[in-house]
Amino acid sequence: MSHTNQLLVDHGLTILFAVVFLEQIGLPLPGSFFLLAAGALSAAGKFNLPAGLGFMLVACLLADSVWFYLGRHRGHHVLGFLCRLSLEPDSCIRRTQNSFSRYGAWGLVAAKFLPGFSTVAPPLAGMSGIGLGPFLVADGAGSLLYGICFLGLGFLFGNQLDRMFGAMSKIGSSALVLLLALVAIYIILKFLRRQLLLRQLRMARITPEELRKKQLSGEDLVILDLRADAEFERDRSLIEGAMRFGVNELEQRHHEIPRDRDVIVYCSCPNEVTSARVALLLRRKGITRIRPLLGGINAWRDLAYPLSVLALSPRTDATSAGGR
Repeated sequence: MSHTNQLLVDHGLTILFAVVFLEQIGLPLPGSFFLLAAGALSAAGKFNLPAGLGFMLVACLLADSVWFYLGRHRGHHVLGFLCRLSLEPDSCIRRTQNSFSRYGAWGLVAAKFLPGFSTVAPPLAGMSGIGLGPFLVADGAGSLLYGICFLGLGFLFGNQLDRMFGAMSKIGSSALVLLLALVAIYIILKFLRRQLLLRQLRMARITPEELRKKQLSGEDLVILDLRADAEFERDRSLIEGAMRFGVNELEQRHHEIPRDRDVIVYCSCPNEVTSARVALLLRRKGITRIRPLLGGINAWRDLAYPLSVLALSPRTDATSAGGR
């Protein structure tokens, strides 16, 4: 860590603030690595630990507030952007949304320690209707705990970390190249898996225009709303004639879905990854006539096609929403 240490000795608080801010904005920077190094330097009297913790906290709050504001005012566009960037877009977003439905703003505390959640959580908090005050309190608590953990680990185990990285440097650049190669292979495999999943159903997708024509012609369709619970609680609108189905309910409720009709599935993520996964699951249950809706409910809404509103609990009134 000698190069990182020297940067922190020379430019300390500025470097730490910039790295943490950019990492929270979403750039792939090793913020935790710099926090460890700063903690180790503070143990040697070469870094101001309280000031570093304060700068780190401000950097997190500033970056997360930007995402929170974008989520509050540009929610669906931000959601689409995150879906395009993430290797596991729908699953990451769905789990974060569900954490807000269970824990409210305090789901932000855990998000700081989970890879892929830290950037997704603030805009989803804005979309979920959490107030600015509770957001800042919970996000500040999570950021403070995150900083204390990594700065503290660096402070307590600075010598051991130096020995570990010194040993790695003796191995030579080949170890670093191997590590980077393994990370690259992992990312490529995840990307290819996602593309294969989408390609399997690409030919079966239906556009909002095609779906509306089928409705107007009186075709007997089954339409399933697969959005995350927290997303649905925020917006109870359904595509006209749709039934509300939680993804986790499909194993227990798949028998309610007719096998002799086209089944249209939609969610809120533009990449339709949730719809694709559900389609594959339903195919294994003998439901083969499945068509994901291109663009999800947002594409339907953008064309001003009719929506219905589910007034009661989605769990207690799921089937009645579909007008069956």
